[in-house]
Amino acid sequence: MLSILDRYILKRYLGTFIMLLLLFIPIGIIINLSEKIDKMLERHAPFVEVAEYYLNFTIYFANLLFPLFLFLSVIWFTSKLANNTEVIAFLSSGVSFYRFLRPYIIGATIVCVGALIMGMYLAPMASKGFNEFTFKYLKNGKKDRAQANVYRQINENDFIYVSSFNASEKTGNNFTLEHFEGNKMVYKIMANKIVFNETDSSYTLYKYSKRTILENKDILISKKKKDTVFSFDLEDLTPVEYIAETLNMFELNDFIEREKKRGSSYINRYEVVRNKRWSLPISAYILTIIAVAVSSIKRRGGMGVNLAIGIGIGMIFIFFDKIFGTMAEQSDFSPFVATWFPNFVFAILAIYLLKNAKR
Repeated sequence: MLSILDRYILKRYLGTFIMLLLLFIPIGIIINLSEKIDKMLERHAPFVEVAEYYLNFTIYFANLLFPLFLFLSVIWFTSKLANNTEVIAFLSSGVSFYRFLRPYIIGATIVCVGALIMGMYLAPMASKGFNEFTFKYLKNGKKDRAQANVYRQINENDFIYVSSFNASEKTGNNFTLEHFEGNKMVYKIMANKIVFNETDSSYTLYKYSKRTILENKDILISKKKKDTVFSFDLEDLTPVEYIAETLNMFELNDFIEREKKRGSSYINRYEVVRNKRWSLPISAYILTIIAVAVSSIKRRGGMGVNLAIGIGIGMIFIFFDKIFGTMAEQSDFSPFVATWFPNFVFAILAIYLLKNAKR
């Protein structure tokens, strides 16, 4: 059963957080629109697509930056409580500091659950629309996937190569498939062009040739055109750069398993996305505790000092998150360590600040 104190703080906690989101998101939209409107007009982006883009933009960046907004909102309203000596009144009435934290933890739990749902399901859908619009209208014709010299391992035994790839037409040029058993090549298929037929999920190979390698001789078969079936989707061979961000948690897990079997070089990038969907919501607890510990003390400089400290800590958290995430994406650094390290460091800081705030 929530007491009057719990309801009072919880209402301020959630209300200030939502207010801050509603305040900053329109500002972000206006800034983005002022930067991108020339390209939108130049490429004749339809109004409906622009409206959908900014809806997706809102969800995408709210999910990305919610830890900072939450942190600042907790510092803001807790500093007001401290300046009005309400915190002193609460603690003087016999309420322990840990009991004072209870409504904050309840609020962090609500935000954490909301962030988990958003990160697992809503944000991936928004990310797909956001990125598709960005590459279609705002990237000056830049492609959203690899277009040349695509080389992929599609299972334990098969490797394919295409010199150029067209995603919209689902065609590839200078196609090669090599089948190995152990370290020995068993056969090699080549074609000047490969086309995926969506009607029956088959492939048409033009100027087809197949070389089967035996112990004492090779068997060569050539045809002008051959229809056949492969165990891969031509479009899946070159997934878009942002593919992991657009998949819900179940789809992402399956996608990562498939990419591991194919020997993808982008596994770390996908693992970072998956781990962040858990680490960012959990950071709500850590940042809430730090914000309360920093702002529950009445300072001579007032709310300005608390906000300055809060902004500094928030920027450091985001810096850690970005730096270690990039390290994991670009190297062999563990994605799990990279995504959870900021939480670990700031959890230690939260414990230290909490002990000092208690005194």
